[in-house]
Amino acid sequence: MSGEAVEIEASGETVGEARWAALHELERRFPALDRDAVEFVVLSEGKRGLLGVGYEPATVIARLSELPPAPPAGQAPAPAPARRRPPAHDESEHATVVRELLEHVLDGLGLDGDVELEERPGELLAVIHGDDLGLLIGRHGQTIDAIQYLTNSTMFRRFGRGVEVTVDAQGYRLRRERTLGEVAARAVAEVRATGRPVALDPMTAAERKIVHTKVQEMEGMSTASEGAEPNRYVVVQEAEAE
Repeated sequence: MSGEAVEIEASGETVGEARWAALHELERRFPALDRDAVEFVVLSEGKRGLLGVGYEPATVIARLSELPPAPPAGQAPAPAPARRRPPAHDESEHATVVRELLEHVLDGLGLDGDVELEERPGELLAVIHGDDLGLLIGRHGQTIDAIQYLTNSTMFRRFGRGVEVTVDAQGYRLRRERTLGEVAARAVAEVRATGRPVALDPMTAAERKIVHTKVQEMEGMSTASEGAEPNRYVVVQEAEAE
């Protein structure tokens, strides 16, 4: 079947997520696919938008110049070996538990990645490295937030309070923090212009905390959380005069 080409167009919240979606579709069609043989063309890097306005998905084309050979009848292709970074010799018990949990999640999702851990007093940062981690991040970060919640719940059951775990991949947390800072600034500008409170879209607890901090750094402004999980949201408003 040499000479036949296949192209898959896919979209996602980020270019990485769009690439993963296209790659996943190719692997569904061709189980023996060699990922290194896939070429990507970015059609659009997308726009995240603010307050739900102006969002555009990222779009890519994945191109396979030749079809991969079909596996022998009745034989499933062998899975690609997972890439793993060996744990540090001085890794704590907390870090080991987090590493094993996240590696189990990666295996369950069929993703190739490794976990880098940074320990600080009362805090543990877990950064997952790898290609095409869009599935791990999920739309609007819902999957990686759920993984972070699961990790912290596991740590609490195992050790009690004391260590808060942040899970990141492909710089998602920093990008999201910047976006939330822009959302907070825009909401503050609207409150000051109209004198009326502004209710933001539902967010996770971690995201609400970022917005609370950003808004409360601005003079004369305050915030409140309203609603019930998972639709709890932040209201930005003028601070009450003392």
